[in-house]
Amino acid sequence: MPARLPTFDDILAARRRLGSLACLTPLIEHPALNAAAGGRVLLKAENLQRVGAFKFRGAYNKIAQLHKAAYPGGVVACSSGNHAQGVAAAATLRGLKSMIVMPSDAPRIKVERTKGFGGEVVSYDRVKEDRDAIAQRICEERNAALIHPFDDPDVIAGQGTAGLEMMEQAAALGAVPDIVLVGASGGGLVSGVSIAVKEKNPSAEIYSVEPAGFDDLARSLQHGRREKNAQMAGSICDALLAATPGELTFEIARRNLAGGLSVTDEEARTAVRFAFEELKLVVEPGGAVSLAAILAGKIPLEGRTVAALLTGGNIDPALFADIIQERRRAA
Repeated sequence: MPARLPTFDDILAARRRLGSLACLTPLIEHPALNAAAGGRVLLKAENLQRVGAFKFRGAYNKIAQLHKAAYPGGVVACSSGNHAQGVAAAATLRGLKSMIVMPSDAPRIKVERTKGFGGEVVSYDRVKEDRDAIAQRICEERNAALIHPFDDPDVIAGQGTAGLEMMEQAAALGAVPDIVLVGASGGGLVSGVSIAVKEKNPSAEIYSVEPAGFDDLARSLQHGRREKNAQMAGSICDALLAATPGELTFEIARRNLAGGLSVTDEEARTAVRFAFEELKLVVEPGGAVSLAAILAGKIPLEGRTVAALLTGGNIDPALFADIIQERRRAA
């Protein structure tokens, strides 16, 4: 049993800590999406968050509580890109150095932006090397603090602020979400969001959404134990390729989630294209999986209200151009 699970009070404290540093991202409703879904759809656009993803929330909430004198080497994180940027930006705001362990196949834009936010990048092979071991070694050598991408109470609470905002914004629109869809990798966002959602609407059904073939959280929920993915690469959704759910995140998900969904790479591409063409939003494939689940009809939405998170917009320009031009080439 995990030692400490974050609470709704922790999310409220995280919101106070973040203050105005985190953007209040919009909750978007569009008639074209409602028509496609057959229900009422509300999208929380965290692709418009500082650093282009929700990850800034959890990273800052954790780093803001560190004592600089205790960690002269700053902070270290493992990430394919969005957590990397969140940690680098948060560390710089707090006057700390940051080193990010990133896979060698991470999108170039994410690597460049991580460096731009002040992070030092160390590359590794996600198939052959153990990123956690690399990060731990650096922490020991530099006397630095490890900022886990998902399995940390403060990180989870920080991510939960997105869910709190989403539920408050929905209420302002006169809506109470029956269903909430959240993209998942290690589960930090979906677990944090689930705490806020359940506080506001205990009857809401919450589902994780993962790439097909990397649905470790869905399988873990189904079997009642943490399961691992068979491979560590091979999906267009590079942001959602954690090996297994965290201990904390799985325990929260086990209590709060109704289940897990998965989408194919092609369904993710369709969602990226729909977001651009209909909503005029730039979303990366991993950030669009909840929208993909809606468009692909993964769960009945007729007559219901669903809230979903668009979690990131840091897509490689060449890949984005390829996706949005697919329909034109097919014609």
